[in-house]
Amino acid sequence: MKSTVEHLSPTRVRLAVEVPFDELKPTFDQAYKKIAQQVRVPGFRPGKAPARILDQRLGRGVVLEEVVNTAVPQKYGEAVGEAEINPLGQPEIEVTSIEDGDKIAFTAEVDVRPSIELPDFSTISVSVDAAEVTDEDVDDQLKGLQARFGTLTGVQRPAAKDDFVVMDLSATVDGEAVEEAQTSGMSHQVGAGELIDGLDDALVGMSAGETKNFTTTLVAGDHAGQEAEVTVTVQTVKERQLPEADDEFAQLASEFDTLDELKADLRERHGRVKKMEQAGQARDKVLEALLEATDVPAPQGVVDSEVEVRAHEAVHEFDHDEDKLTAYVESQGQTREEFDTELRTTAEQAVRTQLLLDEVAEKGEVQVDQQELMERIFMQAQRFGISPEDYIQQAQQANQLGAIFADVRRGKALASVVQAATILGPDGEPVDLSELFGTAAADDTTDEDAAEVADETATVASGSDQDEDSVVVEGADAAAGPSDSGDEVADADTAASAPKA
Repeated sequence: MKSTVEHLSPTRVRLAVEVPFDELKPTFDQAYKKIAQQVRVPGFRPGKAPARILDQRLGRGVVLEEVVNTAVPQKYGEAVGEAEINPLGQPEIEVTSIEDGDKIAFTAEVDVRPSIELPDFSTISVSVDAAEVTDEDVDDQLKGLQARFGTLTGVQRPAAKDDFVVMDLSATVDGEAVEEAQTSGMSHQVGAGELIDGLDDALVGMSAGETKNFTTTLVAGDHAGQEAEVTVTVQTVKERQLPEADDEFAQLASEFDTLDELKADLRERHGRVKKMEQAGQARDKVLEALLEATDVPAPQGVVDSEVEVRAHEAVHEFDHDEDKLTAYVESQGQTREEFDTELRTTAEQAVRTQLLLDEVAEKGEVQVDQQELMERIFMQAQRFGISPEDYIQQAQQANQLGAIFADVRRGKALASVVQAATILGPDGEPVDLSELFGTAAADDTTDEDAAEVADETATVASGSDQDEDSVVVEGADAAAGPSDSGDEVADADTAASAPKA
């Protein structure tokens, strides 16, 4: 076999391959055997018709087609190995010549992992916020704990922020009722911002028995992106009364005997969360600086695939109705063109991030052991509320285990960059994050008030998925992490298999 490589761009190559018929004898034997099993030739048992008879009855072209469909993917894989390139995704193959008895020639264009020159990580310097815990922070934590033991009491006054109301809701679009927006007897905390946009503003000042109308833009359901007339009726108004913050409360809400001991524990717990937030900020800023300092060409085909996945996910939220998506985008003060441009920009950034961290992992010979992989799987399973066994099964069915492995590896690669970089506090003094980015495991913060933050920054060294998105690593996602379906980059090392020509 003879092959040549033409570099069309830093991220795309064309392979030209010629395979002499001498190398294809095993493939011809296999093709004749397969065809013989599929046809009946009078005078011969199934599968026993000789090659010359099959050529006479079916024509040589049938055999050549079978040989090409089998040989081209195999020879493409061999050519990739000889050229020492790292393909991303599937190639575009064109059979250019079939000279019976002489050779088969074909070309294959494919995106490849670009050559990336990494900067000296020690030259990267970023500043992060302080991780100090103030008295106000402790008071906020204490109030949150008090709220859990608070009681709701009905009041005969207009509703104010943080009050709880029991209410009825209904909505219409162009005079027609919106079924999914009809509810009665719903409890809601004023100011929580969890329901319809504009609802909290309308509730402030309403008393029990009052009704008010307001206009809003729906963001979900069949009428997403459309303007709706909403009617809210308040049934009752309640305020939350907090228990007195004293030693008795400390004994009720914790294992401590005094309020001072409880506050000290809250300060320590929140300090760990603050430190993890600081580490997360350092991780994000180091990644941003690394991207700015490194030339990472993004393969167009991989970017296009990532854009397609993200666009599909976006319109899926609106029952695959492009008009509804457009209406929603416009209701958010953005044109559809701006939305599509932003989608492509974030997709390209995601691909660049993956490629960059993969290069860091390769150059640094980053390894992922079984325990690290299982820790990620356990964390993800807990996030989705399923057992690790079910999560593994679903990941296997979706062919995502390779992507999970790649995410953990990229997270470790990013952690190595953070370790080498200079992290400064607001006072200009170095910040020691070795506990979170060194060999030690990330802190096991258990403060329920900080559950969301702890979940995002747990195992800081290896990141955590987005979003679903996601993801490279959670930290990379802040700089536009990829969707889970963008695995062409993640599985590039196994992407050499080609479809039939």
